Amino acid sequence: MAGTGSAAAARGLARPGPGARGGSGAYTGWRRLLGPKETLRLLEGSVVHREGALLALSKPPGLPILGRPGDLSLDALLPALRQRLGLAADLHVVKAPAREYSGLVLLSSCYHTTKKLQQFFTNARQRGQYPATYRAITVGVPAEVEGEICTGLRWQQQGDRAMVVPVPAPGRRSLARKDVKITLTRYRVLNAAGGCGLLQLQPRTAFPEQLQVHLTLLLCPALGDHEHSSHVGRVLGVPFFLTPETAPTHTQILDEELLSQLGLSPRQLHHLPLHIHLQELVLPEGPLCAPPPPYFMHTLRCLGLPEH
Repeated sequence: MAGTGSAAAARGLARPGPGARGGSGAYTGWRRLLGPKETLRLLEGSVVHREGALLALSKPPGLPILGRPGDLSLDALLPALRQRLGLAADLHVVKAPAREYSGLVLLSSCYHTTKKLQQFFTNARQRGQYPATYRAITVGVPAEVEGEICTGLRWQQQGDRAMVVPVPAPGRRSLARKDVKITLTRYRVLNAAGGCGLLQLQPRTAFPEQLQVHLTLLLCPALGDHEHSSHVGRVLGVPFFLTPETAPTHTQILDEELLSQLGLSPRQLHHLPLHIHLQELVLPEGPLCAPPPPYFMHTLRCLGLPEH
């Protein structure tokens, strides 16, 4: 099985450790390094749907779908997962959230079913539908209870790394060359308390880190976003957007009151996982749902945000 060596384990995977019931352990446990065997057991215990050729499970944050040879990834673990679940045919990934997101992964043991469902998701978006629904806990609450974020996105080199940046008014040439993609996310505020929000997010398009960037444009970065939250600054408590060129990426900064509510110290902030969860996928037969992971629910309770 690919990904069983020390190189895979060294990349680590977020998951709850012994202290996941409360306090800072609810978050530090999710940064404990896991090996392939532990990850496999975690995936086996997270199955939320199994019928015919379809299998759905809830992925923990930090697990990539694809990886280089020797890396720990879902794709590398699929052969072993198939054996543990007693499936006769190989599993294929139909739909899955990005590495740092938690949530629904849809798998299929039938190649034709895989292609049919992937085409179904493509057609749904083209018809203006939203087949995927995410939940996000945000630092800040949007000014409007619901709305849409529409902007161009592109990759931009920042020093020795590439990052996704917004392009509010892309030119025709950049769009024609596909250097920039127009992206759209529909959002709705489900609950708010203490300056934080529980949002429903429904992307109409697919682009890496789309949801994080769109939330920063709303001036409400996702909790645990250590990649893009630095692009939201504050003066006298009023948020404003900082361009990526003027705001180097750093661990998310939270005020003392919020840190206290979460039971974290500033030094422990890097343990805080990204609070974006793929909660629902609409299939031809109806919706599939996966409850948020324990750390997500722990944060809701800490912030006094009722689960919607």
